[in-house]
Amino acid sequence: MQNDLSSLDRFDQAILTALAEDGRISVTDLARRIGLSKSPTQARLKRLEADGIITGYRAMLDPIRLGLDHVAFVEVRLTDTREKALAEFNASVRRVAEIEQAHMIASNFDYLLKIRTRSMKEYRTVLAEKISSLPHVANTSTFVAMEAVKETGLLAPLESG
Repeated sequence: MQNDLSSLDRFDQAILTALAEDGRISVTDLARRIGLSKSPTQARLKRLEADGIITGYRAMLDPIRLGLDHVAFVEVRLTDTREKALAEFNASVRRVAEIEQAHMIASNFDYLLKIRTRSMKEYRTVLAEKISSLPHVANTSTFVAMEAVKETGLLAPLESG
């Protein structure tokens, strides 16, 4: 199983870059774009999927058009950071639909959550009824985003070196 950048050649990297930009690209167009014929491109694609480098495909939704234009980042400090408590918190976070991202942080707080809602009023309800009641939450601090400057969903360039 491949699990580091050095094991990917330029064709693999080109496939990953192309798919990150357009997950709906046909194999024929992908092959043309990376400079290989269709069969080797398809074989490489299947290998990248089998190796777990490509974990899936999804549609990118426009949250603004869906009315979800209120974004808040929440620092969460826990009362307990032993493994069992972290596992309980993590499992609970995964069940809250409004939490778009959750990251364990090495800082003076434990987690950074990205919350997406329709309004400040809806956010306050989510904070009070969902986030504050997650297991082991001691306190939270909220930072409201005024504008998303960059949200590509793309990985950094894959060139090693």
